Amino acid sequence: MSLENQLQQNALGNIEILAKQVVEGFITGMHKSPFHGFSVEFSEHKLYNNGESTRHIDWKLFAKTEKLYTKKYEEETNLRCHIIIDNSASMHYPVVKKQTFGHLNKIGFAAVAAASLSEILKRQRDAIGLSIYSDSYEYYAPEKGSDRHRKIILHQLEQLLHSDPKSTTETYLFLHEIAEKIHRRSLIFLFTDMFQTTTDKEALFDALRHLKYNKHEVVLFHTYDKQHELDFDFENSPKKFVDVETGDALNIYSSNIKEAYQKSVTNYFNELKTKCLQYQIDYVPVNSNDGLETVLTSYLISRRKFL
Repeated sequence: MSLENQLQQNALGNIEILAKQVVEGFITGMHKSPFHGFSVEFSEHKLYNNGESTRHIDWKLFAKTEKLYTKKYEEETNLRCHIIIDNSASMHYPVVKKQTFGHLNKIGFAAVAAASLSEILKRQRDAIGLSIYSDSYEYYAPEKGSDRHRKIILHQLEQLLHSDPKSTTETYLFLHEIAEKIHRRSLIFLFTDMFQTTTDKEALFDALRHLKYNKHEVVLFHTYDKQHELDFDFENSPKKFVDVETGDALNIYSSNIKEAYQKSVTNYFNELKTKCLQYQIDYVPVNSNDGLETVLTSYLISRRKFL
């Protein structure tokens, strides 16, 4: 029986204990960290010796000098990681009376996934920071590695599981503000559904690109509820659809707009994925119904392929 099956009936309690259980489940057997090799900086050139790997040969320098040089790298002592979580009203969809490991809404998924990533970083003795935003910049903690600092961050993540939905948010504004706060090269994890009601999508894409400033590595966990927010799978009866952020409402039959809705959302998701590829941002689509273990394990395994 998988870890997810064992825990899916349990209500979420202590998020630190849960994170440890999750990490034990999918890190056991991994012989090296999924984040190993991130904090590597170019140091100097050295002459290439016959028999060495050609992987790090500087071909541009060869074109100038007609001599083979390889790039020498040195690893930084610690990884710096900053987790960003969108806590707007749409992230609290669908409404879940009692969140369990096997039944999370989008904000629940983000909180537990962030706690699990924090546990991995703790084992590597790496620094972690946290930003949470909704209709305001709710919380900011710079990257630190102390146990006390981690406890504070885990407390904030646990509070998200019990927080009330806020109103609309301007994600692009907060992403710009956060990008200005992170000065040293970091690994940034962003959890958001990328839904905005008042801003052109290009402004949102520009904010994503800003996160790449200072050579940061960015991973976008694009969270959504596939059944309802992508497939628009509702019973074909008169329903009142209410925007959880603006309060705007429509009385419609779902079948009347399903095809147009699916086309519009699919196009947006594909454009977002393309922009992430263009900006060299890791795009991780997250259907919150797929389960935490499935999504995180797939991401960590895919990351190791490039190490």
